[in-house]
Amino acid sequence: MADGIFPVDIGPQYEGEVIRKADMRVELGGPNVKTKFELVSIRKAGDVTHEKVEVIGPDLPDMAEGSSQPIVLLVEVAGGRLERDIEPVLERRLHLYLNYIEGFYHMNQRQDVWMRLNKASFNKGLRSLKTLGEILIFLYTSEIEIIEKIQVTFVTDPQRIEELLPGAVSVYRARDEKIRGLREADVQEFYSCALCQSFAPTHICCITPERIANCGAINWFDGKAAYQMDPEGPIQAVAKGDIIDPVRGEYSGADKLALEKSMGAYDKVFLHSAFGYPHTSCGCFQAICFYIPEVDALGIVNRDFEGDTVAGASFTTMAGDTSGGRQVEGFLGIALEYLRSPSFLKADGGWYRIVWMPRVIQEMYRDACPMDLQGKIATENDVANIDELVAFLDRAGHPWVKGGVRLPQ
Repeated sequence: MADGIFPVDIGPQYEGEVIRKADMRVELGGPNVKTKFELVSIRKAGDVTHEKVEVIGPDLPDMAEGSSQPIVLLVEVAGGRLERDIEPVLERRLHLYLNYIEGFYHMNQRQDVWMRLNKASFNKGLRSLKTLGEILIFLYTSEIEIIEKIQVTFVTDPQRIEELLPGAVSVYRARDEKIRGLREADVQEFYSCALCQSFAPTHICCITPERIANCGAINWFDGKAAYQMDPEGPIQAVAKGDIIDPVRGEYSGADKLALEKSMGAYDKVFLHSAFGYPHTSCGCFQAICFYIPEVDALGIVNRDFEGDTVAGASFTTMAGDTSGGRQVEGFLGIALEYLRSPSFLKADGGWYRIVWMPRVIQEMYRDACPMDLQGKIATENDVANIDELVAFLDRAGHPWVKGGVRLPQ
């Protein structure tokens, strides 16, 4: 693909390529960087300069080898048939296209984005973010014909990134709010996303009105828009089928999808439970829901949380147990917006089964937490280990450990 046009090779054969720390020239975003994000926006034709690529701040040669750098990636597109609903779909294509690049790694999404460039590709000539932008323009315009104009901007200046972040977060929030009134019972189709199968071959995201994709970037409306835009693409329509278990969220259509896309590794999936046959996890999930056997309850840790959880393991350690496209009871990769779903782990007790989460997540989703749980879910500021957690829950009168919650049958 594009032989001779760019200094490195480009094609799907590079999907799944992992760049280890020892081999990387530079890291853009990732867990060591506080502020980073990517955003695709649809503009009027007159507001987009076709094929323009701009770098605001230091470029790749200016970054110390082995360092982690703040990054913003902005893609602006125009076209007569483009609609605002398709922005998240085009945005998620960044994961696909950047992983097409020899020696380049992309993981996660939105303000969790994580990219790495290896030394070999840097030495071959991939020495500027402008080249990355040119590759993105080539791939977008080659594969999505409704894009008529496109421009790409990289921002590496920390002050400018801080200025841009609130606007991006506002866009993400508006996208998430759009889906909240729709229910699984209201639709006949779900959507599947296979964008992460290059990293987790047996994983497939099943996206419903009540379960956003693990990455947090694609909700049901986004899946519908993506399928309409590209019926042969990585996001496909899935017949919902019969409701087998309304509590656990088991549908015949989702089971069939699991069997086909996992290459027979599993044939059943519960969309709203961390136990039995939980939804698989790739590696782009925003958070992990994890089982705490000492209190028969669940904790939640997000990707940006530093240090160990109350269970004594970090997010990174837990991610190794959770990812890879497996069904692992008690370890479930989720999008944070799933916390707002009316079906959030409803088979397991939902919010009432949650006993620990980072304070920043508790504050962000306080409006979704039942009133009688306010102040009863521990954070890293309240407890440091399981013994302290048990004492806190007893003192706070958490309804789960007090036996005041019954699981639905």
